[in-house]
Amino acid sequence: MSNLLPSRPRHVGQRRTVAIVSGQYNGEFVKGLTDHAIRELTAISGNIQTLHFEVPGAFEIPLAVQRVAGRKDIDAVIALGVIIDGETEHATLIATTVTDALQQIALTNDIPVIHEVLLVKNAEQARQRCLEDDINRGTEAARVAVRMVQVLQEIGATKR
Repeated sequence: MSNLLPSRPRHVGQRRTVAIVSGQYNGEFVKGLTDHAIRELTAISGNIQTLHFEVPGAFEIPLAVQRVAGRKDIDAVIALGVIIDGETEHATLIATTVTDALQQIALTNDIPVIHEVLLVKNAEQARQRCLEDDINRGTEAARVAVRMVQVLQEIGATKR
């Protein structure tokens, strides 16, 4: 596990809207990710509006992300979920499907989709990444979302 978080972006500029789509399965851990992401977006700037949509589980996240990514008023989407590996290949299949779908949604819609649907081996790994402050992946996702909006604005010539 990397112990490095990206630095906090400093200037946001105009008002931005970041949507968070989170799965309810493994809810305690996902709530930790979501709370940290919202807190970090607020800390980055008062110019960031956050919308939050919950779906039942990780498998349902891409459909909601696709719908949100198609909205013209959204600047970035953060996908949050926790999949805990079990004795079968089901968790790996779900994680792979979600990963592929989220990447395709980002490229098709020309919008940052930040993927923090975590596949972890056990509850202890989930706790470290979702509930603790030091290396919280929700905090990381918020920083990456804002930075990607900035980078794409710098590059210019977007379809949006």
